[in-house]
Formats: sequence, C-alpha cells, structure tokens
Amino acid sequence: MLLELLIPFLLLALYIGFSPFSSKSNSKTLHPYPPSPKLRLPFVGHLHLLKLPLHHSLIRLSKQYGPFILSLLWFYANHCCFHFLNFSNYSFKPMKVSSFNTGFQPSALGDYLWQLSGQGSFGPYWKFIRKLIMNDLLNATTVSKLRPLRSREIRKVLKALANNSESNKVVNVTEELLKWTNSTISMMMLGEAELVKDIVREVLKIFGEYSLSDFIWPLKKLKVGEYEKRIEDIFNKFDPVIEKVINKRQEIRERRKNGEIIEGESVVFLDTLLEFSEDPTMEIKISKEQIKGLVVDFFSAGTDSTAVATEWALAELINNPHVLKKAQEELNEVVGKDRLADELDVPNLPYIRAIVKETFRLHPPLPVVKRRCVQECVVDNYTIPQGALILFNVWSVGRDPKYWNNPSEFRPERFLENVEGEQGIDVKGQHFQLLPFGSGRRMCPGVSLATSGISTLLATLIQCFELNPVGPQGNVLKGDDAKVSMEERPGLSVPRAHNLMCVPVARAGSPVKLLSS
Repeated sequence: MLLELLIPFLLLALYIGFSPFSSKSNSKTLHPYPPSPKLRLPFVGHLHLLKLPLHHSLIRLSKQYGPFILSLLWFYANHCCFHFLNFSNYSFKPMKVSSFNTGFQPSALGDYLWQLSGQGSFGPYWKFIRKLIMNDLLNATTVSKLRPLRSREIRKVLKALANNSESNKVVNVTEELLKWTNSTISMMMLGEAELVKDIVREVLKIFGEYSLSDFIWPLKKLKVGEYEKRIEDIFNKFDPVIEKVINKRQEIRERRKNGEIIEGESVVFLDTLLEFSEDPTMEIKISKEQIKGLVVDFFSAGTDSTAVATEWALAELINNPHVLKKAQEELNEVVGKDRLADELDVPNLPYIRAIVKETFRLHPPLPVVKRRCVQECVVDNYTIPQGALILFNVWSVGRDPKYWNNPSEFRPERFLENVEGEQGIDVKGQHFQLLPFGSGRRMCPGVSLATSGISTLLATLIQCFELNPVGPQGNVLKGDDAKVSMEERPGLSVPRAHNLMCVPVARAGSPVKLLSS
C-alpha cells in the first residue's frame, strides 16, 4: 500500500525535476528569469552543481551560464538563488532599493538562535537591535573605554611569540590568532574568556557548516543524520555556560549599584544588554534568550573572520618581503623603536591600513554576500522573484581586471597612489569593488573595530618580529623558498588550507624587551 502511494509521488518528482525550467516569468513586468542550468534534479534542484568553496563553484557556473544563475533548491520560485558575478555595474541599483533585504542565514544552533539574534527579518526588533549596537555597544565612547582591554590581549599574543623566539620554537600562528580574537571578543562581550573558550570554538565550527537538511525541508523535519543532533548537543552545552556568565554579570552589576568598587572588572557589552533588558521604558523588551542570541552574533561575526583576515595578511607579507620592508620602515618612522605601536597610531600608518585593505580585496571575510529579495523587482532586464536569495560574489569582484589593475598582485600601494578607480576606495560599503563587510543597512556594524584591531596587531607583529615560515617537513624555509601556501579551504570566512607555522625571530632594536615589563 505504501509503495503504491509513493510511486505516483516519485513519478511527479521526476517529471518536475527533469523538465526544463522556463525562463519566462509570471510577472507583470514581462521580463524573463535569468538563464538556468538545464539539469535540475528532483528534490535538490541544482544543488548538485555547487561544490566547496562556494565562491569558486559560482564563478565556474557563471562562466558557463552568464553573470546570473538561477539555482532551484526545491520546486518553488522562493527556493531559488541568483548569482551576480560582476555586479559592480548594476548592483548599486538593487542594493539601494528598499525591497531588498538580507539574510545571512547560518545553520548554527538552528532557527532558535537565528530568530533570537539580530540577524532575523527586517522589522521593529531588528531595527531596535541595530540601533542599540551602533549607539550603545559600538559607539566611540564605549569602544574607547575598552581599548586597554584590547591592548592587553594583543600583548598576550606578542608575549607568546617572544617566549618562543627565545627558545627558537615553532609557533602555530593560526592558533595564536584564534586565541587572540576569541579572548578579545569574550572579554569585551562577557568580561570572561576561559569559561567560554571551548564552547565558542564548537559554535563557530558548526556555524560555517551546511547539510542537506538546510535545503530539503523534509530531512530537517525528520532530523535525518548527525548534523541536527550535533546542533542540539552544542546548544545543550552553550546554554548553561552563557546562563552562568549572565548570572555572574548580574551579581557584579548589583554590587556596583550598592556602591562597591570591583577591581579589574570593566563594564562590558553584556552589562549594557542586561541594563536595557531591565529598563521598563525601552520601546522593545529584550529577553534573556535574545541576549544569548546576540552573544552568538558577536562571536560569529568577530572571532573567526578577524583571525583569518589577519592570517591572510601575514601570509601575504611573508610571500612579499618588499611590502613587509616598507611597512617596517613606516613603523620605524612613525612609532620608533622605543615603544609598541598602539591603536591610536593606526590613523598615522597609511601603509599598514593599505595592507589591510589589500588583504580584504584578495581575501574578503565574507567571499559571498547574501541578500533576500522581499519584493519582486527587475535587475538588468531580468525578473528577480520575491523570496529569491541573491548572491554577490565579493571574492570574484576583488580579483576582476575590470575594476583593478594587476588584480592578482598583492600591492597595497594601489590604495595610496593616484590610480583611477582605486585610490580613495574604502571598506565601508560605498565602493562596490570592495565589500568585505557587506553594504547597506545589513552591513557589519563592527567594521571600524575590526579594521582597527587587525591593523594594530599587524603593526605590532611587524614591529617586533620576523616570521620565518616552516615547511611541511618541519624545516625553516629560507631565501626564495621562504613562501607559504595560499590555498583555501571551505569555512565560514574561507581560511587558509594549512595552519601558518612560523619560527618568530625578534627584530634587532625592536621593543620586544618591553613585553617583559
């Protein structure tokens, strides 16, 4: 009996799946849908054509089908995505249209934390959270008060390298950078690092993963496979840890209210969120569960991506010693050798800032920026249906010769020289050749904090050490062989395929000696 019921359903699925997708839209605009790959499988649509890393797969498909690609992941129009390969020519139109809404939709911790965080659909709650983050959590005063905390975390990284430099030991730079970002975000957000470091790693790991259940809803309902179980297990670990941290901060706040001065405890982001959650005059009430979702947002946005971007910058400097030399000369001239570079020095270090920009161009933290079309519209004479997922290939545009001179070359000077179309480009979402943090109202609110942090750590590392890369066999590479692989691997922010292993050597006359004070 069951087989008799399944056969018609399977035949219908095969018919729908293998039938050619019509490029004609039902829209009143009379504009067609973008071109689509011919082979569309039942249930998964064009999902079988996508390989990891995603941005390379999209480039490959665009070369075959054009700048737009329609990829159906189920049977309906609202389960399709459109890919813009070279979108600079026309992306400014949809990006400014109010009918475009974004949804970076990670699968980590499922719909629970997705809805509770600030990444949900555009509406009163989202606008309130965005305003709270920009005006209260990441405003200039709050960020400035936490500058000593960030400086301490940078000194920890430098001390770790200095200790290994004395003993001539190999350092896993990748691991040290992840410790730095993890600890910095933890301390700024929660005032706590050790308690949450392990669970944060697990959350970030699954945050960049996808499974078939993300695209085929029956599998999600049935909870097929280990993926859904892993999410549940991580949440069961995450929730009590964050609950414990919240209770601790509430106790500290109560003690402050009673006039007690608590040594070594700064006012952190979580304190501000708890204050708002207890304020009866707030336009929107924030629950404890929503605070937990925002904590995940901060970790996912600031931990992995910042560490990966810094690692790419160091790898490029190792492979381009002439760029490293110019950066060292700038630091000697501006900062000198008697003190460590500081966050306040960054505005006076244009070449260091240009190195960070060039890193973002070649290795953007978000190689594919996503937007959700909430109202049907027409772009470049193609109909984009409501509910479609729009993919902007930022990685591809950053390497496109139409917008950059010698795009494969790591050349920070392009942002300093008077070259048409390159000088004056920034990373704040106004120049569509360079969108490492997205654009519009969904742009990452921590762009200034992230770029400043990367620039500061990069400046101090350049100032204090020479990083001698170690080869696969454990030998220190020298001369022309002192190069590191630039191969990528799949991940939330496209990290390097291999950990950056180096032997740090203290530079002569550098302020490394100050780290022991």
